Amino acid sequence: MNIFAVFGELLAQSGFAAITWQEAVMLLISFVLLYMAIVKQFEPLLLLPIAFGMFLANLPLAGLMNEADHWYQSGVLRIMYSGVKSSLFPCLIFMAVGAMTDFGPLIANPVSLLLGAAAQFGIYVAFMLANATGLFTPGECAAIGIIGGADGPTAIYIANNLAPDLVAPIAVAAYSYMALIPLIQPPIMKALTTKKERQIVMKQLRKVSKVEKVIFPVFVVLFCSLLLPSVAPLLGMLMLGNLFRESGVTGRLSDTAQNALCNIVTIMLGTTVGATANGEIFLRVQTLAIIAMGLLAFAFATVGGILVGKLLCVLTHGKINPLIGSAGVSAVPMAARVAQTVGAKENPTNFLLMHAMGPNVAGVIGSAVAAGYFMLMFK
Repeated sequence: MNIFAVFGELLAQSGFAAITWQEAVMLLISFVLLYMAIVKQFEPLLLLPIAFGMFLANLPLAGLMNEADHWYQSGVLRIMYSGVKSSLFPCLIFMAVGAMTDFGPLIANPVSLLLGAAAQFGIYVAFMLANATGLFTPGECAAIGIIGGADGPTAIYIANNLAPDLVAPIAVAAYSYMALIPLIQPPIMKALTTKKERQIVMKQLRKVSKVEKVIFPVFVVLFCSLLLPSVAPLLGMLMLGNLFRESGVTGRLSDTAQNALCNIVTIMLGTTVGATANGEIFLRVQTLAIIAMGLLAFAFATVGGILVGKLLCVLTHGKINPLIGSAGVSAVPMAARVAQTVGAKENPTNFLLMHAMGPNVAGVIGSAVAAGYFMLMFK
């Protein structure tokens, strides 16, 4: 056998010969996402592992997402993916988010609950659109709608329960749009508000006592879980993490949840969510419809929060900046930072971050409650 025959045989058995057009397209998409994460720095901690997981899963013949009869014979990313499929990773992420979240702005300004609720408008718009297409069951429509809450863990949780076959596209859409908040939201915010409204300076919030901060997570879990028992895993972990933070007696646990645990789970969750974007499954009409409706859901969620913010601005005679309504989506603290950035561009002395955190954390609770309602109706 001559050297050319050897190289020919090697090439015939390599990934170069086995690559499909779907895999090639998905590899290109992963490169675009990597560029946005590294060069444009659009939430790189989230987008980079998603993009690289997508890249790894679409390498021909690599088998990183192969599923075998015995779990230990499966591809390494498939083994990690069990944490997504079982909803373990989403619940652990919620614990970490709770440990990092200060509910003080929400407690100090309860009207933030209205803005958080208004931003769930996108969930119901996407639900109705998905239902109108006739391509999905009611449960699948509900899972698609949750993308509008910009809450990745909740989207995965409800997809596992109501649309297990759609976990991959729903998870990728939810996390991708969360990462692209700085790109998606500002044009909508500027289109729906006037320069004068964006320049509104809000007064400092009152100081919230430790007793209020300790009682709040316990009360929220008790009330919401009694009302919608299916939401207990998510809200329970969220408020457990917050109690670690606010109790003052579990500093080490709070630190672990905020840092080590959050970082570890983010790596595994992001990478395996990206790895579910298999070219043959992902590049279908049904999946592309999910991506499109997820974007519409996210846009309408932003619109709903801003419009109610404008209404409250009128009712309070200009005391509320409508921009904070956009933070009613659940992406903490990304959406609040975007509200701060847009407001500061119009008025450098304006500091909206803490005011925007109220609707932001209210949105986390709101999207979880919406998920619990859908599960009550369709499971």
